[in-house]
Amino acid sequence: MNIRDDFVLKNFHEGYLVGGSLRDFFMGKTTCDRDITIKNADLFAQKLAKEFDGTLVTLDSENKIYRVVLSDKINYLDISEMQGNCIEDDLKRRDFTINAIAYNLADDSFVDATGGLQDLESKVLRHIKDENFEDDPLRILRAFRFYAVTGFEMTPELEAALKKYLHLALNPSPERISYEILKLFGGKYASNALLKMDEIGLLEMIFPNIKEMKQVPPNTHHHLGLFYHVVETVRQIEIIYEGLEGEEKEHLDSVDFGGFPRINHLKLAGFLHDIGKFSTWTFEESGRHRFIKHDDVGSKMVVPILKQMKFSKKQIEYISCLIKNHIYPSNVIVAPDLNDKVMMRYVRKMENNVIDNIVLAKADRLSARGVDVTQEMVDANLNGLSTLLRFYLDKKSSLKPLPKLLDGKEIMELKGIQQSPELGKIIKSLQEAQLNGEVNTREEAVSYVLSLVP
Repeated sequence: MNIRDDFVLKNFHEGYLVGGSLRDFFMGKTTCDRDITIKNADLFAQKLAKEFDGTLVTLDSENKIYRVVLSDKINYLDISEMQGNCIEDDLKRRDFTINAIAYNLADDSFVDATGGLQDLESKVLRHIKDENFEDDPLRILRAFRFYAVTGFEMTPELEAALKKYLHLALNPSPERISYEILKLFGGKYASNALLKMDEIGLLEMIFPNIKEMKQVPPNTHHHLGLFYHVVETVRQIEIIYEGLEGEEKEHLDSVDFGGFPRINHLKLAGFLHDIGKFSTWTFEESGRHRFIKHDDVGSKMVVPILKQMKFSKKQIEYISCLIKNHIYPSNVIVAPDLNDKVMMRYVRKMENNVIDNIVLAKADRLSARGVDVTQEMVDANLNGLSTLLRFYLDKKSSLKPLPKLLDGKEIMELKGIQQSPELGKIIKSLQEAQLNGEVNTREEAVSYVLSLVP
């Protein structure tokens, strides 16, 4: 079986293809990155870069790990120094059997030292050696990432090893942990992985607020306790995403920030969307549970959590925005005077996050089926959200950014004020007036600002 063409390596006969690219090949998936292990990796990487007219990047000079970015700027090859005396030694130091298959570029043959091919066929996730988790504890989280991506069944031995080394799970850097978390949320079975992580206690280690969420029980609007509600929200996002096509799917597949598709971030936002409920939890005399402003509180709570995990500013802004506005579209569609103006205000406020926000709102609705929630209520909500989404898709191509009618300096001159919190409030108030359609010209903006009372 010759697969060199599939890996853009025809006429190149040195080293071994290893790892994820081979796993994906056998699972029928395409990939843009390939891993090669070989002795004298530094010299080989230079040779490979020259052969393919690529760009050579040193990832880790001490451990001899290099990247060759090909001329199309999409495909790349990661070259690492072979560990041990032979390829079999190298493979046995890896994490899971499905990632420990090698393809010999020299003679077109496979090396399967741990039974990875059989485990791929049987859809089993099996680790190679317990001590490999000590060598790199990130593999504990990677086990759940591969569980989320493949849906393969973990062996009892793997689950036992994960529990054995659980105390090491947070040893890797926050950057490496957050990378694995986003990979996990990109998996088709992320919701299942979250429950599996909870079974062994890993989820609460990464997200301590889970302990609080588990204290909020089901109520008349939610058939599930809060923790299981947010996991179900992730599952519903997965179901909705699988049914999307065209512009909506293309949008959620786009990589606009953080190096991962929007859908990965959206599922993480779905998991965290009710993080503010515990701290806003109250009871009415009737016994009804209330969570007033939990959306606003949650959007603020998540910021330091994600900062500590080393998420980027844009990633944090996106997740915080979705949490803050997860109820917003459902409120829009029940407005007594719902019209194009009301819907346009929503569209302009959510900007490029409309599709994401509506998918989250639908998933949230489908995850809350308490005794006071009728099927008619669910259907009305979903139909209204679909109408709002169609409005956005119809208007999207003609939308233009709201013009900046007055800048900060002009407002300070008009009001006779200096740079201050008051200026910020005026700017925000003017933006809201533009969103509402109350202010459309510079003259109207001047009159509006002058009319504001300090």
